[in-house]
Amino acid sequence: MRREIEPVTSLDFDRFLQAWQHISPGTQLHGADGTLQIIRQLQGYEIAASAWESEILARRIAKYDPEFLDDLCLSGEVMWARVSPHPALAENRRVRPTRVAPVTLFLREDANWLMDGAVSAEISGLSHAAGEVLHALEQRGACFFLDLVRHTARLASEVEDALWELLAGGLVTADGFDNLRALIDPKRRRGEGRGSTKRPRHAAGRWALLRHVTPSVDSQQRVEQFARQLLARWGVLLRDLLVRETLAPPWRDLLPVLRRMEARGEIRGGRFVSGFTGEQFARPEALELLRGIRRQQEGQAPAAVSNADPLNLSGIILPGPRVSRLAAAGLVPA
Repeated sequence: MRREIEPVTSLDFDRFLQAWQHISPGTQLHGADGTLQIIRQLQGYEIAASAWESEILARRIAKYDPEFLDDLCLSGEVMWARVSPHPALAENRRVRPTRVAPVTLFLREDANWLMDGAVSAEISGLSHAAGEVLHALEQRGACFFLDLVRHTARLASEVEDALWELLAGGLVTADGFDNLRALIDPKRRRGEGRGSTKRPRHAAGRWALLRHVTPSVDSQQRVEQFARQLLARWGVLLRDLLVRETLAPPWRDLLPVLRRMEARGEIRGGRFVSGFTGEQFARPEALELLRGIRRQQEGQAPAAVSNADPLNLSGIILPGPRVSRLAAAGLVPA
């Protein structure tokens, strides 16, 4: 079975990934349902907060409307947060608020295995304002922005900076994605805009502590869940793709799970992409698409993607220098 598939080049593989992740022309999805499908595929991959809508969803959803994401968040289906631990919190250093703070969107039903572990009750390195906002949320539960201003007796700008700090540290989230937009957009923070173009400075959603739940699945089940997630994201999985998977288990832990899935006939194992060492695994439907890409698009260059996009694979899958996923916005050859 492993010898049936002729391996493709890294360029063919990149074209496949653009179709698999709905960037290629004609593969975009539509509406809130399409947005949910993209989130289901990308959940667990952390992307710069300011890039999610403009550089990720807008590329994959035809005529993307921010209301698609708002509806999914406010209905409770989708959450957003920084899940990976911020190194500054463990090293007693200040968390620096930034528009490129890495966050992921994910389905609430999958939070138990995505948010592995718990945030320590003793958190050092926060500013005084951030500590006061954190205390207010601990004492009062979910709060609207103006309630936090009142409870802390801080200026609105100080509470905004404090929320940015807590968000970047993986300590808070909010009901709606517009809470994040309100912090990202400098014009909204300054209260600029006129008439119908003016957005409220502060979103209507409530801020809350991000309770990193203790997983309700054991470690082996979590590894299997993540293996399935990685196969959903990439279609064809090889070790090199884990370079930017900040939340994924190590390849050595995934490998036995993937081999068992292959033995059960759920996925295929083999050598599907040339130029890479180690075992490779694929979903059956991904192999069908991979064959089609090679036949139909031979010699066609893939589209450029932003630095923040998961398909920014320069120096990983494609030749060339590696470009940071948190670098300033820009386009790189995919």
